Amino acid sequence: MRAIIALLAACLVLSGCTRPLYADNHTYKPYGLLNADERRSDKVCYEISAGNVIWGIILVETVVGPVYFFGFDYQNPVRLKHGLNDACGPDD
Repeated sequence: MRAIIALLAACLVLSGCTRPLYADNHTYKPYGLLNADERRSDKVCYEISAGNVIWGIILVETVVGPVYFFGFDYQNPVRLKHGLNDACGPDD
């Protein structure tokens, strides 16, 4: 039981690989595969959080780690889109 509690605590501590974006008096939070409908905004450019992908792979045997990292904290908001035609690429 102690190992499970320690593992869960470690997952929560290490989940700080993504950061919310504060812009236009609004907070845009990271999202994952399970909460994209609630948190994803069409006004923001997102990119994959490499740290969370690594932690999801490292903790694959725990099941809880990958579900959290890929399900709820996978895409990181980077910047607001410049316009309707902004494809969030490096040249935009």
